[in-house]
Amino acid sequence: MDSEHHNSPLPESSDLRQVLVLRPPPVFAIHEHYFSNKFQILKAYESTLPTHDFLKAYAQSVKVVLCSGMFPITAEVLRDLPALQLLVSSATGVNHIDMAECRRRGIRVSNIVDVFSDDVADAAVGLLIDVMRRISSGDRFVRGGRWPAAAEYPLGSKLGGKRVGIVGLGNIGSKVATRLDAMGCRVSYTSKQKKHSTPFTFYPNVLQLASDSDALILCCVLTDATRHMIDNKVMRALGKTGVIVNVARGAVIDEVEFVKCLVEGEIAGAGLDVFENEPDVPKDLFGLDNVVLLPHITACTEESFHDAVDVLIGNLEAFFMNKPLLTPVPNEF
Repeated sequence: MDSEHHNSPLPESSDLRQVLVLRPPPVFAIHEHYFSNKFQILKAYESTLPTHDFLKAYAQSVKVVLCSGMFPITAEVLRDLPALQLLVSSATGVNHIDMAECRRRGIRVSNIVDVFSDDVADAAVGLLIDVMRRISSGDRFVRGGRWPAAAEYPLGSKLGGKRVGIVGLGNIGSKVATRLDAMGCRVSYTSKQKKHSTPFTFYPNVLQLASDSDALILCCVLTDATRHMIDNKVMRALGKTGVIVNVARGAVIDEVEFVKCLVEGEIAGAGLDVFENEPDVPKDLFGLDNVVLLPHITACTEESFHDAVDVLIGNLEAFFMNKPLLTPVPNEF
């Protein structure tokens, strides 16, 4: 990272470079000094005022909000910010933003595009390997002192040759597919439309994909159409030897039915980075040896956070200099 680029003095007209942060995204929390050196940061999360009152106090001056999936940007929040012109999101997806209201108001949105894609793809494959080869389970087995007393440890499952279905073949899904293909898996996918540039087999819907897969890896965005897309029918189509890995959003899965299927053995296991009501995780999952849990951190590496700072600051600088955004989200998203 170019240190001079991030540490230049705050311009004299800093009052014109206000950036509102409702709740600090992890990237901002770790690298706050890069932002505060360039912009006047309004920290709603440190105020003793209720959020509504804080926004009201700055309603006429705030033109930019730095946000993440940790604080939903609802129509109500947007109404409290009549001067708002830009939302700079530290996430790839925009399901935390009322995009319809932004379009109606002419508020632009930028995201982080594919900065985190390689890291999420690596972790998705790691979760699949962990579940199938019982790595975390084996770690607990050894640490718990059970090895000397046990006759044998349960067998894991070979990854090579497995039929792995990717749900959502975007930036992350494509990288997951490439990695698994190199590992000898038979990769197929379902997506909004068939990708003619890829050699992988396309299925028109997730139910058909699940019926012909040993594992599903969820990489799709969360929309009204994908909410609870992985329901009881899909889980049962995947079957008792099937594995689900979710690095998308928790609500893509019907979590109540999912937990029930795992507890009752209707599917073989799961690797989960996301949950429907984060940070609350169903406690029934804690005692399952065939489930690997992460605290929504598959995107989080030192390298990707540095790259993310460049993109976020680049979008903020572009706005204040009246230049095109680096990574605008299309209006039709």
